[in-house]
Formats: sequence, C-alpha cells, structure tokens
Amino acid sequence: MTPRSARFAALLAGALPVLTFPAPGLAALAWVVLVPGLLLMQHSPSGREAAVRGWWFGAGFILAAMYWLIPSIGPALLPLAVLFGALQAALGLAVRRLLHPPLTLRRALGALVVVPSVWVSGEYARSWHALGGPWALLGASQWQHPAVLALASVGGAWLVSAAVVAANTGAVIFLTHRQVSVRVLAAGVAVLAVASGPLLFALRTQPSPAGQAAVALVQPGGTADPDTRFDAGVRITTRLIGQPLDLVVWAESSTTDDLDRDTATVDRLRSLSTATGAQLLVGEDARKADGRISKDAVLVTPEGIAARYRKIRLVPFGEYIPLRPALGWIAGVSRAAGENRVPGTGFHLVQADAHDGRPLPLGVLICFESAFPDMSRTAADDGARMLVYQSSTSTFQHTWAPAQHASLGALRAAETGRPVVQAALTGDSVAYDRQGRRLAHLDTSADGALTVRLPLADPAARTWYDRLGDWAPVSALAVTLGAAALALLRPRRTPEGPATAAPATEPSRTTTDA
Repeated sequence: MTPRSARFAALLAGALPVLTFPAPGLAALAWVVLVPGLLLMQHSPSGREAAVRGWWFGAGFILAAMYWLIPSIGPALLPLAVLFGALQAALGLAVRRLLHPPLTLRRALGALVVVPSVWVSGEYARSWHALGGPWALLGASQWQHPAVLALASVGGAWLVSAAVVAANTGAVIFLTHRQVSVRVLAAGVAVLAVASGPLLFALRTQPSPAGQAAVALVQPGGTADPDTRFDAGVRITTRLIGQPLDLVVWAESSTTDDLDRDTATVDRLRSLSTATGAQLLVGEDARKADGRISKDAVLVTPEGIAARYRKIRLVPFGEYIPLRPALGWIAGVSRAAGENRVPGTGFHLVQADAHDGRPLPLGVLICFESAFPDMSRTAADDGARMLVYQSSTSTFQHTWAPAQHASLGALRAAETGRPVVQAALTGDSVAYDRQGRRLAHLDTSADGALTVRLPLADPAARTWYDRLGDWAPVSALAVTLGAAALALLRPRRTPEGPATAAPATEPSRTTTDA
C-alpha cells in the first residue's frame, strides 16, 4: 500500500465509528471499530507517517460525526475537521511506537494503558467549550446500555471511552502478535474492558427513589412560523388538562415573545398553568429591551413568571460566530448566525414546586448545554432532583443530529444519578431514569405530548463522578504527557534492537622492516 492510499484508508477508517452512534446505532461495533485504523497506524513505515495517518483518521472521524453541521457552517467544516483531526496525530505516534513489531510483553502492557489515554486526552482537548464543546465522544456510543454506562457514574463518558479504546487496542495486539503471553494479556484486558461496566452495574447499590414527578414534554413538530409554533404548544398543552402533572416542559425557542414585556403571552401561559395544575417551563428566544437576543428557560406559574435561566454556552456558528470580524463571511454561505446571541452570566437551578407543594429544584439546560458533563454535574452538586433539557434541532431535522443529541441524556443521567427529560421542537423528545434507561421517546416524525412519571433523586445523593469530577481525563492527560516525556528521554531504538554506537577506529601503527 502506497503512503497516499494508506492515508485515504485511514480517512475512511476514521469514518467507521460514526456507525456506532444514532441513527445507525451499532453500539456493539464500537468495541472493535477502531481496529482498522489502529492497524494502519501500527504498520506505518515511520513515526512521521504514523502521525499523518492518525491525523487523517481523526479528520475522517470529525467529518463523518459532524456532517450535519454543513447547513450551519458550510465549507468551514473541512478546516474544522483538519484542525481537530490533528489531535489524533499523537494516537498514531503512540500506536506505532508501542505496537510496531517486534512486540514485547512490556510494550504491550504500555500500549493498553497509553493508547486509551491518548484517545481520551484528544477527546478532552476538543471538548473545551471555546472550541465547540464535546460531541461524538466514543463513550456516548453506549447510550443504550445502562450496564455499560455504570462506568460513567464513576468517571463520566471519558471512562466509557477509555474502556472502548482499551478493548480495541487489545484486539489489535491479539490479532497481530503470536507470543502467547502477549496474546493472553491482550485478550484479558479486552474482556475486562467489555465486562467492567456490567460488573460495576451488578455490584453497586442503587439509592431508593426520593418521590416521583409527573412530567409532560410538548413537541409541536414542524410549523410554518413562530406564532403557529406557539399556538401548537398551547393546543397540545390544553389536551393535558385533567392529568395529574407536576411540570409541563416546552422546547427551546417555543416562543419568540419577550415574556418580560409581552403581558398578553404571559397571561395565556398563566392560564395554561392554572388549567393543567402544573408549572410550565417554556423556551424564550426573543429580542430583549436592550435590543439583543438571548435564549432563556422561563418557569411560569398561575401567578406569573417564577424563575428564569439564560443559556450560557452558545452554539458556535449556530448562535454566534467566533471572531465575527474575520469569520462573518460564513453567514453568507451557510445558515450560521446572522447576529450573535447574548449568553447568560452563570448557571443556577430553577426552583420549581410540584403540584402538591413539594420543592422540585431543576437543573435546566438549553439544547447544546446537554453535551457538557460539567454543567449537569454542577446541577447535581447544587441539589437538582431532575435534569431538564430544552432543545431545537429543526435545522438538522433530516440528519442523524437529533437522535445523537437525544442520546446524550442517557449519559448525563448515568453520570449524575438524576432522571433526565428533553423536550424538542421537532424531535427527539425523550426521558431517562436515573441509570440512563430510556423510558419514553418521540422521534422527529411525531408531534404531541409525551407524559412520563419519573423517580426523583435525593438532592443530597451524589455519584462517584459527582464527587471526583473529571479525574479520568486528567489522569489520561498525565499518562499521555508522561509517555511523551519517556519517549523523548529514552534512546531511540530500531525494530531490530537498541542502536549501537559505531566502532571506534583503531589508531594507526607504523611498522618498519627488520
């Protein structure tokens, strides 16, 4: 295989993991899906070529996992893939250095620790909110398996990613090396990685539920304009009258009226709250009195507006354009934001009450904020009994994005031990219990209301991930940096063995004839 064809093969291999995410949903494939790419890196003729193949692999992954961004950022997706793909160059170097033949038991053991650490370090780096935030973390591919997600309750989605990459690394070692001790080690680690989540799930003790809440999620579906959308929300909510409900959740951008100034709209919402006997959490996407647009979650009771949360982490290009003076042209060739939205100043709980008067503190996050583990963890630490997400993915209606977005709720539930609901304008609306089991679902082909009764979390209950935070990616970074330092300090070795110095030249001797 020529270098060029190997690089294109790496690009295609990088696209394969997207099959493990919704909509294809081949989650079991995740445990071996990296093998083709790792093999290409392993058999690179040099470290430089391994880094390039890792780079192309990473670019292929980003292109496939985020193809649905094309309507929002257009041609900017390609440089984005090149930029984030570069993070996987380190993966190529690590695989080539540790797994290139001949392999020893010591190097195999190192690979089983270092390769997953390098992968998680790359995920962690690209998850910084200033770079766009976390999306398509490999651990998220296991959203349908609460037993596997037990790892997330200890180390977040990062620990699930590490287990998946460890299994793939073990598979590569098992397939390519004949030494029995090495193959036994690789097989053992791969089996342990696959079984670790279910084993933890079976051994841990689940806290008893602290009451229940009846929640309705309103999904109006595709509508022609904001007024029609609001009317659809009112019509669907009216059908809920007579049901014992604690909370009715509307989606992000369910109204474009400024509820601080539009008393007529507030009065309609107050009437709905009175008629249903439940508090309404609506999504406001409005131009405020200062002339700027913000996205808020607004809690409405029969008495009026009771609480408000303003979105703090905006979607790059979708809700603002970074460095707009330089990159504003993107709005002319795509659906990128024509005007920057205004972020809130900080996160806080929304203090609601159940219909019987019991306190119901909510961790309310808006759309893209569900992708950030730290925000949901903060909500849990502050005492939220339930996590509520409001979403609008109508721009990406006919792509895999809505299903991928909805799946993130399963991870946030498992990480925090809190039930999760998500109401979306056009789908997917979904509800999960405290372990990440999906309880109810409306996809993008449906509209109406989804009603679910959720066991609530004790405000004081905390998972190990809540307590310890991002120890898994921080540990991965430490391992990655330590391995890099050792590689730089250790003398370079050839595949045949340690390099040897050139033999010293013997001093010349002058002889004379007797």
